[in-house]
Amino acid sequence: MAIRLPRIISSKKVPKGYFAVYVGENQKRFVIPVSFLNQPLFQDLLGMSEEEFRHTYPTGGLRIPCNEDIFADVTSRLN
Repeated sequence: MAIRLPRIISSKKVPKGYFAVYVGENQKRFVIPVSFLNQPLFQDLLGMSEEEFRHTYPTGGLRIPCNEDIFADVTSRLN
């Protein structure tokens, strides 16, 4: 079952003003607004990523080590 959020899109290309992250065990790809980088809740997710991966990402993309449902819940709260 796919999670659909209005501000989170999944596509092969990343539009200007967005970036891709990979979330969860299955590394589901989300394309999210760059503006999320300034949000404290998202910065907490980035901190989790830093602790787990130490800036090394074998897939070549930014990975967020949390459940997809948690990620969707957190990003749905961001403006």
